[in-house]
Amino acid sequence: MPRRFEMLVFDWDGTLMDSAAAIAESLQAACRALDLPVPADADARYIIGLGLADAMRHVLPGLPEAEFPRVVDRYRLEFLRRDGGTTLFSGMADMIRELHDAGFLLGVATGKSRRGLDRALNDTGLLGYFHVTRCADEGFAKPHPGMLEAVLDSHNVSRSKALMIGDTTHDLEMARAADVAGLGVSYGAHERSALEALAPLALLHSPLELRQWLFEHA
Repeated sequence: MPRRFEMLVFDWDGTLMDSAAAIAESLQAACRALDLPVPADADARYIIGLGLADAMRHVLPGLPEAEFPRVVDRYRLEFLRRDGGTTLFSGMADMIRELHDAGFLLGVATGKSRRGLDRALNDTGLLGYFHVTRCADEGFAKPHPGMLEAVLDSHNVSRSKALMIGDTTHDLEMARAADVAGLGVSYGAHERSALEALAPLALLHSPLELRQWLFEHA
């Protein structure tokens, strides 16, 4: 049977890596340490996947942009304190290796910084399995389509032969803007209802369901 997709593009945090809680807690801790309004859990999780500047605008709308670097630096410090406790979701490392061995082109499109993603790829042993990666500090951040378009263009993959997989509305909105099919997972940062509203090809509720869907339908 002909393969439906040539390239599978994954979000990182909340999709492959079980890090959504650590990101939200780090942002809240940074705001608390700097005597800034502390975002509620839902707001802290909403910004996962966005570039840091867009995230600051959302959770601290009254803060002058000149103050963003101070908050970002503190956030990074708080996240590094928690980062060692974050791991890939169960079965994800094997899934990525199996998809690679099956001949799929694999990509990452993430709101992480390049430094943060490279550290995560090295720490998880997955660096050699992705053909292309793109980060928020290398161009437009989600949900702008530029990040995803750059990933596809790097290997001349047509939009109809690519699939974007993510746990946030930002991922699915980026896919829609790039005219790429989107696949949602509900075990990460955003609520199931918000993901369903964007009508992904499917919405999977566990890493195991994701693996099964990809090998059966991709």
